[in-house]
Amino acid sequence: MQKGLMIFLMVFYASIHAQNIKTKRGIVSLEGIHVAKISSKSGEYTFMDLKETPIFTVKFVDKSIVDSVRDSYIRLNRVYNQEKILDLDYVSPSAFSGDEKSAVYTCIKSLKIIDERGINIKNLDELFKNSPKRKLDNKTKEAYTTRSKIDKLNITVNNVGEILSNGVPVGYFTNLPVSFGSEDTITDKSFIDIEIYDAKSKFIGKYITTTKQLKTAGGKTFTLYREMSGRASILKFPTYKAIAERMAILDPNFIKIKEKVEVGEIVKDGVEK
Repeated sequence: MQKGLMIFLMVFYASIHAQNIKTKRGIVSLEGIHVAKISSKSGEYTFMDLKETPIFTVKFVDKSIVDSVRDSYIRLNRVYNQEKILDLDYVSPSAFSGDEKSAVYTCIKSLKIIDERGINIKNLDELFKNSPKRKLDNKTKEAYTTRSKIDKLNITVNNVGEILSNGVPVGYFTNLPVSFGSEDTITDKSFIDIEIYDAKSKFIGKYITTTKQLKTAGGKTFTLYREMSGRASILKFPTYKAIAERMAILDPNFIKIKEKVEVGEIVKDGVEK
């Protein structure tokens, strides 16, 4: 009896405090009252007052950070003061809500920049003054840390298979195909692994083309794949640059991040380069 009463009170309380939010023909309504207008172009939503004066925009961002990890958020920008742009988390009324509904719901329920009186400029300016930090899960945080390390290394691969970090040679590939190109993706399967050496010809690891797996000299392994939306994760064909980047993360001693990259001369096939 008490349990049933408690459930009833919870539902009753939620129904009292639930806000009726609707968007129809570009007009945002709250409890049946028109409070704002909205238009969209190329995935960007412009929120206007009822006189159709543009106040702010919301753009949805969905990007790959590293490997299969993606990050989704909104980018908020004021039309009348574009000195600062905010990247913020967003909320959706349901898992099946589209971007427009999620944008409206976030502005009303989460950010509080639209209320029963319309667009709240005071709250909007306060949001830009004291912007909230995004709440990232551990997987996303780790992915951003990895991406930051990769960006600092600034790895490139030249047309002879040498690996460079910030323009300085730090290693090289061996067992490359005859038709090798630095921007190529590795699609051919071979029983001969592509090997990676550092600038002093120390073996760092290898890429196994048959399994799309990286393996360091120390025994660490990593399988390169990407995650498709609504589908299972599938193996992908990496570039030589992607392999060098991931190997640098797997083996921190391969390329060390310094103010200035310092390595010895490239020694390849017993000859200094």
